[in-house]
Amino acid sequence: MTTFADLGLLPDLLKAIAEQGYSEPTPIQAQAIPLVLAGRDVMGGAQTGTGKTAAFALPILQRLAPHANTSMSPARHPVRALILAPTRELALQVEESFRDYGKYVPLRTTVVFGGVPIEPQMRELRNGVEILVATPGRLLDHVHQRTVNLSQVEIFVLDEADRMLDMGFIPDVRRIMALLTSGKQGLLFSATFSDEIKKLADAFLKSPVLVEVARRNAAAELVSHLVHPVARERKRDLLVHLIKSREMKQALVFTSTRLGANRLAYQLNRSGVHAAAIHGDKTQGERLQALEEFKTGKVGVLVATDVAARGLDIEQLPYVVNFELPNSPEDYVHRSGRTGRAGATGLAISLVCGEETERLAEIEKMIKVKIEREIVPNYGPDVREAPGIMGRPDRDRRRGADEPRLTRGRRAERPAAPAARPARPADPIFSKPYEPGAAPPAETRARQPQKGERQVAALLGGFIRKPG
Repeated sequence: MTTFADLGLLPDLLKAIAEQGYSEPTPIQAQAIPLVLAGRDVMGGAQTGTGKTAAFALPILQRLAPHANTSMSPARHPVRALILAPTRELALQVEESFRDYGKYVPLRTTVVFGGVPIEPQMRELRNGVEILVATPGRLLDHVHQRTVNLSQVEIFVLDEADRMLDMGFIPDVRRIMALLTSGKQGLLFSATFSDEIKKLADAFLKSPVLVEVARRNAAAELVSHLVHPVARERKRDLLVHLIKSREMKQALVFTSTRLGANRLAYQLNRSGVHAAAIHGDKTQGERLQALEEFKTGKVGVLVATDVAARGLDIEQLPYVVNFELPNSPEDYVHRSGRTGRAGATGLAISLVCGEETERLAEIEKMIKVKIEREIVPNYGPDVREAPGIMGRPDRDRRRGADEPRLTRGRRAERPAAPAARPARPADPIFSKPYEPGAAPPAETRARQPQKGERQVAALLGGFIRKPG
């Protein structure tokens, strides 16, 4: 059994690790830490919750520690390690990890991100820091303000590169990479690998070692998956029923939009479920407060969008609920990865209506798992949508709309053809074949000419000369 001491970490780091309650490294830590300590570039593939932050934080602290300077001069504390994270929440958590693990190592750390005043960050940077955690946009703001110098960065970490790509940060990342020296050590971590991520890795990693502890684009192994087919208009009622019947003390619920997150949180509170929303329109203070209340149990349900929830690190989170399935299967992997972290098991529940059937099929194809379907009594799907959601062919669609259903052992009676429209009464003039020289029927002789016939006769009378 491998221990952190076996990885060659400093006593000061081992002491901090023990105080955090950890005794054995996770697979990503056991593989990555020796490589980073040896100065190798690493391309790490790991799902969230596998301990990847410590996999780069611990060796970075150790590599910088021998040259740590206790002087108060800002010039003696240049930025030597730069960690880029896609969201404010993740950046805060990464910087917190550096502080926790490096509490006995004389290195200065700070974090910069948008959505808050820039002046306090400027003051901290001017005072000097060796380890800087940042989001791309705010870091470029500091570069333009000349409050940060990246010329002495020795180690560069790109965390959650796949989310950087999804959020459109890759151009900013490339601008930042252009400011760094060519001799730096590079580390890239991502839950999934696409061709674009590989191209980005080729741009700044030198002969990287691939460390992959979960199969590519797979959901975390400790996460169970369950689908509840439901009519779209019954989703909220079903969610309230599940939270109360399962006694969910802590559940992270995903919606597709910010407006949807606000509306759902409001409706849950009206139904007696204490909920809070977290999304990009919330201020940083509001987001941190909602997250803290959720972690402490003051709020039982946190309704979030994908961007806001990315990087949330909540220990022992038992439930993730997809109120709406994401458009991208990769986002399902990220969502479900919020639970089942650090050796704990978790359950990812999806409330799926008929129009989401194709998305569900794409998700199952990616994670290579046929997700169990379970209809909750009184909350089932629309009868017409049930076959598709349950993974069975829709026989009505194959049969055609005009063909009747099959009954037990025989074809149902077709509906009777509509009765033929009654024929108009036969006109006596056409009731018998014409015979030359025959007198017309009495009915014809007695019939008075109609208005139209009189008009035609009057018209023809002007052109036809009478005999004699």
